[in-house]
Amino acid sequence: MNDFLLRMKSLLGDEFDEFLKFYNSDDFIKGLRVNTLKCSPKKLCSLLDFELKKTPFCDEGFYIPSDVKSIGNNPLHHAGAFYVQEPSATSAVTMLDVHEGDYVLDLCAAPGGKSTQIGAKLNGTGLLWSNEIVRNRANILLSNIERTGISNAVVSNCRPDELCKRLENRFDRILVDAPCSGEGMFRKEPVALQQHCEALVKQCAELGAQILDCAAAALAPGGQLVYSTCTFAPEEDEGQVAAFLQRHPEF
Repeated sequence: MNDFLLRMKSLLGDEFDEFLKFYNSDDFIKGLRVNTLKCSPKKLCSLLDFELKKTPFCDEGFYIPSDVKSIGNNPLHHAGAFYVQEPSATSAVTMLDVHEGDYVLDLCAAPGGKSTQIGAKLNGTGLLWSNEIVRNRANILLSNIERTGISNAVVSNCRPDELCKRLENRFDRILVDAPCSGEGMFRKEPVALQQHCEALVKQCAELGAQILDCAAAALAPGGQLVYSTCTFAPEEDEGQVAAFLQRHPEF
């Protein structure tokens, strides 16, 4: 843990104290994303008994008041009107810039927050292919795809190398929300903090590189590939992208 904080201090410099203030806080901001396949933001705001505040990360994203509890038990959630999602997590699909008619691959898709966001952007057109290598997580992914009413989706449980080899040059957009060391999840998921070590950072960086190489093969010429993590480690982020560009100068 000390290694992590020392690295963050080195990376952030004068901003480290501000980071530490939030890192040591038990209070973190929660959010939801309106599922426009079933509901409009205006309609959802009129149905909920608490106020929603717009986020800057996507048009359908809203902050939830900190005193709202157990929102996943809300009937509107079960009906698929919204998806409970970390506000900043919605930015990856915004960057992916999905258009109706696109063929989109979400290569590491469970539990489905970003896949269901992509599905809403496609609005019943094109194709969403959502893949998850872990079987029980793939079942959760499938459940969320069904709950949000996405009809133009394929859900698979495949190794990225096997899948992308068979789907070479097929997708206009590919999202790699890679398995990572989860440093951005420490406050939300204590197990991420317990499991963290520098060896895990290295292992995740190597796995992310392999997945990115697979994704590159499945991307159609002129397509868009977005890589995202929920960690701070440069080896998994800026370093990962730089290494990928060296291996794939065509990008």
